[in-house]
Amino acid sequence: MSVNGITPYSTVAAGGYNSTDKVSAEPEKAVSEKKPAEKTAAEETGVVYEPSKEAVDSTKKTYTPNTDLINKLKADADARTAQLRSLVEKLITGQGNAIGSADDIWSFLRTGNFTVDAATQAQAQADIAEDGYWGVEQTSDRILDFAKALSGGNPDKIEELREAFEKGFKQATDTWGDELPDISQKTYEATMKKFDAWAEEANGVAKAETEAANDVTKVEV
Repeated sequence: MSVNGITPYSTVAAGGYNSTDKVSAEPEKAVSEKKPAEKTAAEETGVVYEPSKEAVDSTKKTYTPNTDLINKLKADADARTAQLRSLVEKLITGQGNAIGSADDIWSFLRTGNFTVDAATQAQAQADIAEDGYWGVEQTSDRILDFAKALSGGNPDKIEELREAFEKGFKQATDTWGDELPDISQKTYEATMKKFDAWAEEANGVAKAETEAANDVTKVEV
């Protein structure tokens, strides 16, 4: 109930004034005098909400490289590469050729002027099959796993990692000395699509987190 609602009644009861007298002016003055005090009290309690930039920054995620996974992937790749090199050396040696450097291996393979025994052929076909270690899916998965491990899963590094992959692919092409085989081209395409999927996923997560933060801010205000 307002001050104007009770003061006239009290005044009439005490002194006999009616509602047309100066009684109604006095409460209005009293209310106006209280407003500055109420405003000061509100300011003192700090009810005005101002978003803190430091508070937002403190919630920013940190990303740490997954060294265990990196070492595991590198060790696995080194072992598989050594296995491939051994296989190629066996082929070349068996055909009376000598290997002077790693580049000689790729030059030799690029020509296609060699024959292999049934067991070696079967192993090679298994390795590059759709579900093989050197197949498109497994190879592109390892590239993405390695990229995520290096960055600790940091989505801000996606484009930087993508560029690194592109440079690596170009270097591999230069080492090969010609356009890489079809399986390599398909691996490139699959890897780029997986970079795209990672970026889309990261954008979706970022959007959801922003919306959630905005909802929290509205509730606090």
